[in-house]
Amino acid sequence: MDLQLQSFDGKKAGNITVSDALLDREYNESLVHQVVTAYLAGGRAGTHAQKTRSEVSGGGRKPFSQKGSGRARAGTIRSPLWRSGGTTFAAKNRDYSQKVNRKMYRSAMASILSELLRKDALIVVDKVELDSPKTKDLLSKTKSLGLSNALIVTENAAGNLALASRNLYDIAATDVAHLNPVALLRFEKVVMSEDSVRKLEESLA
Repeated sequence: MDLQLQSFDGKKAGNITVSDALLDREYNESLVHQVVTAYLAGGRAGTHAQKTRSEVSGGGRKPFSQKGSGRARAGTIRSPLWRSGGTTFAAKNRDYSQKVNRKMYRSAMASILSELLRKDALIVVDKVELDSPKTKDLLSKTKSLGLSNALIVTENAAGNLALASRNLYDIAATDVAHLNPVALLRFEKVVMSEDSVRKLEESLA
């Protein structure tokens, strides 16, 4: 598949040939949903914890006689019905991660990228370079491409690009190693350098 290659200033810079396996997949909505759900679930800490009636302190003896007090019978002050008592269905530490096969993950990523290309939301540039770590320089570059909400993907998102984009909400930069399905779906446009496309071809093959 041949794609139009642009410069980071919005000018035409020739063509690039990309494997059909990366950018010519049918959009598999159910697979993408499963992979995105698993990715978000893996980010949950799962460190919540509460105590049941057997774990809270106190309550070693019956608080008052079974009969004669006029109150409802009680066997311990640590009942969930009592103040400072245990929790009925206490939350416990757990692992929320879901298993996703490597083949499924790669197919979902290729499916998302293919859909972005079909919707003209994927822009491939020859390279992404900034002369200084200034946010206004990055904004002028993205403005030349007609972008207001975009994810910039490079082979190594470090240096000036990382510094210039870190305080922007609608413009973000990442490298291929940290690219994920949630990031691809969050932004309106995705800008990828030629090197990052080649690296994705290798990793998703």
